[in-house]
Amino acid sequence: MGNLSTPKTVQKLQKALHAKAKAEAGCRFYALYDKISREDILAHAYAQCRSNKGAPGVDGQDFADIETYGVERWLGELALALRNESYQPDPIRRVFIPKANGKLRPLGISTVRDRVCMTATMLVLEPIFEADLPPEQYAYRPGRNAQQAVVKVEGLLFRGHPEVVDADLADYLDTASYCPLVHEV
Repeated sequence: MGNLSTPKTVQKLQKALHAKAKAEAGCRFYALYDKISREDILAHAYAQCRSNKGAPGVDGQDFADIETYGVERWLGELALALRNESYQPDPIRRVFIPKANGKLRPLGISTVRDRVCMTATMLVLEPIFEADLPPEQYAYRPGRNAQQAVVKVEGLLFRGHPEVVDADLADYLDTASYCPLVHEV
């Protein structure tokens, strides 16, 4: 996402959601759909997706197409579809990326529209879920990375904690014999 700064209005919403979730552990957020369709949320989600670049999905639409069409118009139509609850995600485009070992790794590419919706959803949901996560969890959290986790583990080892558990779940569901539904899809 580069050095994209989060707009103040988005930060204000995120802080309010986080504070509510932190203060009231049992709180249930029933009305979040309207926040995902907010103009500032969708505009920031679009900017984040745009900064990541990425290939077009099944519809073939890329960022240049959207900019030709008009970003504000495109976002307005997306917001309307979200507010009307008529938005439906598109199928995923499947491509295969070569791996160093000669195998191919499947990759699913969402449409730009779906990526913007997912990013907008993440902008709204992340502060709520973040409030409940324990401090020792590092994966996929804002302001945290693998290097920080390694430093923490090193500190714990130095202080006498002799065991480390490292789990890599790559290809796990491919071989899960107890999960037949995964293989039936």
